[in-house]
Amino acid sequence: MGARVDVAVIGGGPVGLAIAWRCAQQGQRVSVHQSAAGEGAWWASAGMLAPVAEANFGEGELTALLVRSAARWPAFAAELTSLTGHDLGYRSEGTLVVALTSDDLVEVERLMAYQQSLGLPISALRASELREREPTMTPRLRGGALAPADHQVDPRRLVAALQVATARAGVETVAEHVADPSTVDADIMVVAAGCGSAVLTGLPVRPVKGQTLRLKAPGGAPPEFRHVIRGYVGGRQVYLVPRSHGEVVVGATVEERSDSTVTAGAVMELMRDAVDLVPGLAEYELAEVGVGHRPGTPDNAPILGQLPGRPGVVVATGHYRHGIVLTPVTADAIAEMVRTRVDPADLAPFNPGRFSRQREGTVAWS
Repeated sequence: MGARVDVAVIGGGPVGLAIAWRCAQQGQRVSVHQSAAGEGAWWASAGMLAPVAEANFGEGELTALLVRSAARWPAFAAELTSLTGHDLGYRSEGTLVVALTSDDLVEVERLMAYQQSLGLPISALRASELREREPTMTPRLRGGALAPADHQVDPRRLVAALQVATARAGVETVAEHVADPSTVDADIMVVAAGCGSAVLTGLPVRPVKGQTLRLKAPGGAPPEFRHVIRGYVGGRQVYLVPRSHGEVVVGATVEERSDSTVTAGAVMELMRDAVDLVPGLAEYELAEVGVGHRPGTPDNAPILGQLPGRPGVVVATGHYRHGIVLTPVTADAIAEMVRTRVDPADLAPFNPGRFSRQREGTVAWS
């Protein structure tokens, strides 16, 4: 590695790269340290930008953060595409939430009532209205909803674009596995290493395994539906994310495991539920089965801010299922923290100190 830098980012996924890009735009000397061994959780991610459909009971502060970040996505995508010329696969058709059984519909309606109580944009649709929007869905649907503000992006294209953007901004890329943060020569270190952040920081970040499928439409044609479909199928959940180049991402399992084994049961369950919703998917090619590990936390919320007792160490991890949608707001917030040396009050719910009972509204750096 070369001379000492102002900011060293540990982790080369979307969050880490976006932070490095924003810091470099501020005129700082930045390096990104990424292990050459394997891909991050983003490689298996479907890239849903879903602050509404993923708004869950008891997660009001997280939902507000998701909404703020999703609102930044159109400008963030446009800026990145303009700079790099890369198509990110950003699509804004919206998301259909669908229920296959009567019991599934009760659950969809229960969640929708909560989401509407927060003022989120989601509206009920009858089964016939759902099939008017997507005629290839099964006629057995009982009902559902439309979340027009829940969009999508292709994480693999996103990372490729961010790699170009960081290189053009002068960010140094270091292909190494950082086991000891003290070996990194930087004024400020940002730990954005996903599940690997636990070893580097001592914070409670655990791997949550997810298996996803990638299907290819026959003959290379576009998929037979346009909206993201989030389905409730016999008490299980599945999502179908169509890409314009003919791919459909189907996911995802949620397993409290750290192995990378692809299991026949997961493939069977995901395909069964997907075909139950869109029968034509049975004719698609099974092109890829992927495994990723979401960085989970005890409260399902990200960890953003200075690490208590470690001056100059900033954490941006624990995004769990929301790493892609939270990329813009995380990058902006961490870059601002690095510039001002202050953890802003509006991110207090996500400060690392909450796990050691040291949560404060505004934290000045040592």
